[in-house]
Amino acid sequence: MTHILLTGASRGIGAAAVATLSTIPDVTLVGQATTAGADHMLAADFADPDAVDRLWRDALDRLDGRIDVLVNNAGVFEANPIDGDDDAWRDGWARAMQVNLTAAAQLSRRAIRHWQVRGDGGRLVNVASRAAYRGDSPAHWHYAAAKAGMVAMTKTIARGYAKEGILAFAICPGFTMTGMADDYLASRGGDRLLADIPLGRVAQPEEVATMIRFLALDAPASMTGAVLDINGASYVR
Repeated sequence: MTHILLTGASRGIGAAAVATLSTIPDVTLVGQATTAGADHMLAADFADPDAVDRLWRDALDRLDGRIDVLVNNAGVFEANPIDGDDDAWRDGWARAMQVNLTAAAQLSRRAIRHWQVRGDGGRLVNVASRAAYRGDSPAHWHYAAAKAGMVAMTKTIARGYAKEGILAFAICPGFTMTGMADDYLASRGGDRLLADIPLGRVAQPEEVATMIRFLALDAPASMTGAVLDINGASYVR
């Protein structure tokens, strides 16, 4: 039996991943959402650093003291224009870093220490973004910086702990048909943005969920450190 903790599980990519992973007989999954939901969901607001650590403890309790795979998918995509109020801009930057990067780092640290004590390895899957490499809009410096940090963190973990059987992967979606992307497409002109995607459409959450499943369960160990793109060829590297 594989025990998985998946953050950002209530909508979009996370909900699709829950649907995909829940069909596998040998998988037991606990998800995180900002507010309480279904039986398999735990509530934790990642803007609160203490809530992140409580989530880890609660998830361990729910999963009989063992977590084999951590999927860091939770995130926020909130505009933070540079011409705003100074205090508001700093607060927006800090919130984006805490929710999109620091919370993932907190959970990754807990997971690595857990796997080191167990001595039988584990898997970490970080859902980053195309913005980590391509950048984002002028109102989203903080989002791009946080996702670039997530990619760098993934590579560092992969290099540092592979000998202990701890594997780390990252996924970099472009626009995905979720609530966050819907709002962004509407505000920026969907037709112009779609014209920049050679595939002619944004990714579906189920496509990203397929990648999460593969990395969480099936990817060969030698893939550790890999960063996989899913952006319709809107950014190739």
